[in-house]
Amino acid sequence: MSGDTTPSSTFADLAAFVAVPRLAGLAISPDGTRLVTVVSELDPKGTRWRGALWQVDPTGSTAAVRLTRSAEAESAPAFAADGDLLFLSRRADPLDTEPDTAPSSTLWCLPRTGEARPVVTLPGGVSSVVAAHAADALLLGTAVHPGRTLGEDDAEQRSHRKDTGVSAVLHESYPVRHWDHDLGPDLPRMVVRAADGTLSDLTPDLDDRVGSAVLSPDGATVVLAVQVERGRGLGRRQQLQVAAADGSGRRVLLDSGEHDLTPELVLADGSAVICTAERLATRADPPRIDLWRVELSGGAVTELTSAFEHWATTPVESADGGALYVVADCGGRAPVWRVDLAAPGTVPERLTADGAFADLVVAPDGRALYALRSAVDSPPRPVRLDLGTGVVTALAAPGALEVPGRLDEVDVVVADGRTVRGFLAVPELAPGARAPLLVWVHGGPLGSWNAWTWRWNPWTATARGYAVLLPDPALSTGYGPDFLTAGWPAWGGAPYTDVLALTDTALLRDDLDPGRTALMGGSFGGYMANWVATQTDRFDAIVTHASLWDLDSFTGATDGSFSWLAEMGDPLTDRGRIEANSPHLRVADIRTPVLVIHGDKDYRVPIGEGLRLWFDLVRHEVPAKFLYFPDENHWVLTPGNAQVWYSTVFAFLAEHVLGQDWERPGLL
Repeated sequence: MSGDTTPSSTFADLAAFVAVPRLAGLAISPDGTRLVTVVSELDPKGTRWRGALWQVDPTGSTAAVRLTRSAEAESAPAFAADGDLLFLSRRADPLDTEPDTAPSSTLWCLPRTGEARPVVTLPGGVSSVVAAHAADALLLGTAVHPGRTLGEDDAEQRSHRKDTGVSAVLHESYPVRHWDHDLGPDLPRMVVRAADGTLSDLTPDLDDRVGSAVLSPDGATVVLAVQVERGRGLGRRQQLQVAAADGSGRRVLLDSGEHDLTPELVLADGSAVICTAERLATRADPPRIDLWRVELSGGAVTELTSAFEHWATTPVESADGGALYVVADCGGRAPVWRVDLAAPGTVPERLTADGAFADLVVAPDGRALYALRSAVDSPPRPVRLDLGTGVVTALAAPGALEVPGRLDEVDVVVADGRTVRGFLAVPELAPGARAPLLVWVHGGPLGSWNAWTWRWNPWTATARGYAVLLPDPALSTGYGPDFLTAGWPAWGGAPYTDVLALTDTALLRDDLDPGRTALMGGSFGGYMANWVATQTDRFDAIVTHASLWDLDSFTGATDGSFSWLAEMGDPLTDRGRIEANSPHLRVADIRTPVLVIHGDKDYRVPIGEGLRLWFDLVRHEVPAKFLYFPDENHWVLTPGNAQVWYSTVFAFLAEHVLGQDWERPGLL
């Protein structure tokens, strides 16, 4: 880079781009004086990102301080009731005289003074930690083999399988995979560690899988999400079960046949659990997410957000116990809202304007809310929201970044009266110059362009002179239920026409070149890229990543087949929607050059979709290339492969959009 650290140089140099520190997660100490986040940076070889814990000054007056440093990453910071900092890591115990060559994830404790020490080591590792706010008790996630007990019994089974070379898994229920990992042979368990170090397995008898769980502030009660059969061949849903933390008993608290129930927090007074209630999608209706209050005594339900058109998520309780603070997508933002517990069913109060907020934590004195705030043009940064004045103040932390260009907004009223909007990232242009346009369609499809993304970063393109349109078409969240219904589940209908309508509107600008355009997308965005390729040849190039191609074969191969059947229909008995929306039936209409990208470890959109798409393009003599990642999943997670991903995309676009000679990326 020759010392050049301008915004354009950071994003134009892909090695510099992937080296930018990345923040995730936030925890606050019981006395409110310490904020801790995870900062991921490249390891010395530059082959993977490695997380470390950093302390952020809640007042914003001093610089952040690094707390941990090890060859293995640290994650999941949480404060115990006494103020000690807990975290997960695969680092080896320096006092272990017979260290495991491949240690599992262990719970560590970093006191305010002194060195970190391991607290809980389990044969199945520790996958999550929740600390009670007012007691010395911890709720831990782990995994144990069927028929085995926590501890040495499970360790013996693991050792025996390893020594005999057994990797087989016998499944007796569906599903068998999730996103990017195989399920089994062990099953999730929830364990409570009491003040005396005793471990209580709360779920030793469950054949069904356990999802998330929350711990009451006094450490006496745990509320779990347990998966049960939905019935009628529709897969699984989650019910709420409540358990005594000492393992002495467990009972069903609430079971709603048409909702997935996920516990979010037990109120400070211990009276009720706040849960997310997701109405399961059907062929007729998209899902809906609400917050419910469920009394721990009797299971009575109070619907808190029934009058809210948006989806309130990730609630935290106010210091005085009178409200919840939540995040909900809204109009290309993800603001913070206040839900009044004394007025259930009323519309929440919006507390922030721009930006997307995550990882909310409340100051113990109730005067402030801390969060990680990002935006399409700003990576996640820790901020302080003054609850009295509404002022949002950025706090010092690694990873500050300035983008090359500016962010505008575009909108258009479509035929059914909806207003479709999106962001437009515009490069720095000379007077009178026109930029080529890239249209990037988001995944989901239930999502929105409202936050920073490292995987689909538009500023890597603006640094190369492109403008990038980020549309929120039908099925995008943050625009009310009618916006979802408009595209449900006719993916090839309103979502497609919305994308084209917004593209046409953007191209009316005098700083964009309508003669040089391309369209890109990943996951659902990849499906849309495929669909667009079958419908029009107006774009000079199509880039499709982890994309759905043959909806028939996809139905039984994805990790979420039952959900797909409920929404799109059974291809054996009801082929109408699949035939109306599957791009593979229209491959003969594709004329546009296509770059296909897929990872072999992708279980949400299995590799068969990419292979079939590539073969169909080749046999129909469509100009195409196939970028294949044998060890990546639905995402591209390693630094080297991320650079290859971007460099291949931009080489392909340079050939077909800019008219340059094809130049094969160096690492390929």
